[in-house]
Amino acid sequence: MNGYDALVLAGGRASRLGGRDKPGMVVGGIPMIERVATAVADASRLIVVGPPRPGLGRAIFRREDPPGGGPVPALRAGLTEVTAPWVALLAADLPLLTGEHVSALFGAAGAGDGTSGGADRSEDGAAGALGPGHHGPGGAVLVDDEGRRQWLAGVWRTAVLAEALAAYEGRSLRGLLAPLEPVQVRLAGEPWFDCDTLDDLEHVRSGS
Repeated sequence: MNGYDALVLAGGRASRLGGRDKPGMVVGGIPMIERVATAVADASRLIVVGPPRPGLGRAIFRREDPPGGGPVPALRAGLTEVTAPWVALLAADLPLLTGEHVSALFGAAGAGDGTSGGADRSEDGAAGALGPGHHGPGGAVLVDDEGRRQWLAGVWRTAVLAEALAAYEGRSLRGLLAPLEPVQVRLAGEPWFDCDTLDDLEHVRSGS
C-alpha cells in the first residue's frame, strides 16, 4: 500500500507495568515500538507521539498536551503531521503486528491497491461514515478473538479522521472512532495483541 502515513501513539503512562518504558520493552530482541515501525516500513511518514528515542531515525516525534494526557490529545498532536490521504493509527505495543496485517487493513478499507488478505468484514462494519466527496468506508480496525474493536490497530481516511476529531470534545478514543463505523477485520493469529502487563509480555515473548 502506497500513499499513507503511520501515526504511532507511544506516550502512555504504562501504569500496569509500574511506569516502565513500555514501547521500549523488548520482544524477540527488538523493542516493541521498533517492531511496529517495521510493520509500517512503507509509510511515507512515520509520526510518533511520545518522547524521542533511538532506533527510529526516520520518525517525526511530537508530544501531546499535556504529556501522558491520553490517546485523543495524542492523536490531535500527531495528526497535524499527517499529509497522506490515509493514515495507520497504531499503538506502540503491538509486537505481533506485521506489514501483511497492515496491508490487509488497507485492503479491507478499500485503500489504493491493497488486497484484503483474507480479512473478514463483520456484519455491522461493512460501511463507514464519510465526509463529503468520499466513497467507501472511512477506515478499518482489527478485532480480537472476542470481537472487540481495537482502536489503536487500524487505518483511516485522513480527511474523515480529521473532520471527526475537529468536532469531538470528549476524551474517549472509542467515542471518537466508533461513530465512523469502520470495517472490522479478523485475521489469523493475534496481530491486535497489545502488552499492558508483564503477563502480556511473557505471552508474546514465549512465542517469539
